[in-house]
Amino acid sequence: MIISITEIEAHSRAALLAHGAGPTQAAAVAKAVARAEALGNVICGLYYLESYCTQLASGRVNGTVMPKVSRPRPSAVLADARFGFAQPAFDAGLPEAVAAALENGVATLAVAHAHTCTSLGFFTEQIAAAGLIGIGFTNASPVVAPPGGNKRVIGTNPIAMTVPGDGKPSMHFDFSTSAVALGKITMAKAAGEAIPLGWAVDADGNPTTDPEAALKGALVSAGGYKGWGFGLMAELLAAGMTGSVNSLDVAGLKVAEGKPHDLGQFYILMDPGTYHNGFGDRFARVAEAVAEQEGARIPGADRKVMTEVDVPDALWASVQKLAA
Repeated sequence: MIISITEIEAHSRAALLAHGAGPTQAAAVAKAVARAEALGNVICGLYYLESYCTQLASGRVNGTVMPKVSRPRPSAVLADARFGFAQPAFDAGLPEAVAAALENGVATLAVAHAHTCTSLGFFTEQIAAAGLIGIGFTNASPVVAPPGGNKRVIGTNPIAMTVPGDGKPSMHFDFSTSAVALGKITMAKAAGEAIPLGWAVDADGNPTTDPEAALKGALVSAGGYKGWGFGLMAELLAAGMTGSVNSLDVAGLKVAEGKPHDLGQFYILMDPGTYHNGFGDRFARVAEAVAEQEGARIPGADRKVMTEVDVPDALWASVQKLAA
């Protein structure tokens, strides 16, 4: 079915309200769901709505709590989600973090004790909209084994970066430090399809193309040891700097009941004009060299934001049921 992004946001908000979220919280999360769908990021869009609703109903996420914002250092802002959604906590902390970055050149925003933020780039693009470079990190439930291992230690642990441009980001990327998002393996299993080698290992640590064996085993890091290092960096910043839990201590993100996710997100906000006025020229120099090569591109430079998308019939029927 072809559904407008406006309708997706409205139905998502209604579903969240129906399951116990407050108006502010529902609006913030629904906006993130709609944005993910508009950019074709289906894993972070309506695909997550049912789990949001079931976890609201079970109390695994607090849908009405108001985040608490503080500024422990001149360039450091803390937004305590208090076991609520990440989106309203980020919304509460962003203005203070932007002010701190403009005052000091660089600032950090720690979102602590939050539900999964889902699309990390949703937040860094808001930092860029304020004219600042935004870099973000988060962790998740453990699904990735270390190189050579077979036991899950860290999450997919995404990293995102958005660079401001003229009216839209000049660069934007948001990717897991694992070889692939876990959702792609669950989708392959549901479709009865094999997965490529290099995505996962089985319970014995052997590479596998069987999605069911992969789900019983672990994902691997993108680029082997290099991706593993980036995943650990995200883990230490998201958990260590925010005081939230390690990936090891988080149950499955979509499990209906249990302890709150208690995850962290850590953002770095940088004013590109802090040291000199040539940032734009330096970026343009690289962008021009890329543009000269047919088929090459700067990440996110040509993103298309859709106003309507094709939603599977069964998924949309579920959304309507949740919103009823």
